[in-house]
Amino acid sequence: MAHMLAIPHRSPADHYTQTARSAARRVLRSYSTSFALASSALPRRIRTHIEAVYAMVRVADELVDGAWATGSPEAVRQELDRFEAVIARSAADGFSTDLVAHAFGVTARKTGIGPRQWEPFFASMRTDILDPAHTVASTPDASAPLTPAALSRYVHGSAEVVGEMCVLAFFDGAPLPSDAEDSLLPGARTLGSAFQKVNFLRDIAHDSARLRRGYLVAPGRAATDFTEEEKNRLVAEVFAELADAAPAVDALPRSVRPAVWTAFGVFADLTHRIAETPAHRVAQDRIRVPDPVKLSLAARAAAGRPRTSWPGMPVRYSRRSA
Repeated sequence: MAHMLAIPHRSPADHYTQTARSAARRVLRSYSTSFALASSALPRRIRTHIEAVYAMVRVADELVDGAWATGSPEAVRQELDRFEAVIARSAADGFSTDLVAHAFGVTARKTGIGPRQWEPFFASMRTDILDPAHTVASTPDASAPLTPAALSRYVHGSAEVVGEMCVLAFFDGAPLPSDAEDSLLPGARTLGSAFQKVNFLRDIAHDSARLRRGYLVAPGRAATDFTEEEKNRLVAEVFAELADAAPAVDALPRSVRPAVWTAFGVFADLTHRIAETPAHRVAQDRIRVPDPVKLSLAARAAAGRPRTSWPGMPVRYSRRSA
């Protein structure tokens, strides 16, 4: 028809990349309402990077958490190794037939994310692969929780380096501040660590009983061994890390701060709710932040008035005017 609107032409490469980014966005929205809410406050070009990072991390995490229901531990390990190789090749070549890997590769090339970040991440994912007896692969004694050193290594790979990826994504390829190694990147790693430890607390029932993980207590023993003392110790640790990480948010580009403060607020509020919940209930039920509370936290962050402290959180931060 003569009056039909013309469809703007896109090159095959652009069309494919947009399709890959759409796939990454769908992964994020399918798996995390909290991060979907926070990322919605980001500028579009930055949001595509965060979606790509999240999707890559989530695919690997779901693989070791049982998404391949019929896969043997050895087959899962081989598939995780293959996925890491695909990720590395996509970042090197700028293309992959795996849509999630392609989206991540484009982001990695643009932002400077590299093996320094993804290799520790995949190393941590390997420790989550169950052996035939359904025990934690990295735990020499299947009746014991991870040692403090093993847990620290796991948190570094599973969360701290993801914080680094997010910082690089937030700067979209621009140089980081000159003091980034002294403040910004340590703050990002600390925030990632805090988020991961909140996840340990929130998911302890599932991780212990179904996945047989020993992050906090011996595999399968959360219902009996997770004490009020252990809960309070970890809550205090999380609040201290959140307080330590908060100043680093001011070193981020102004356009991304509302999203980061939203995520900060949701995880801090979740920590407070866990603190107010008896340990035996934490070990049985998945504690959640109600959607209206999440929306309120997001609205405050968008208005430049983020909530930055909760009862029990050390006072170490006074927000600069934005």
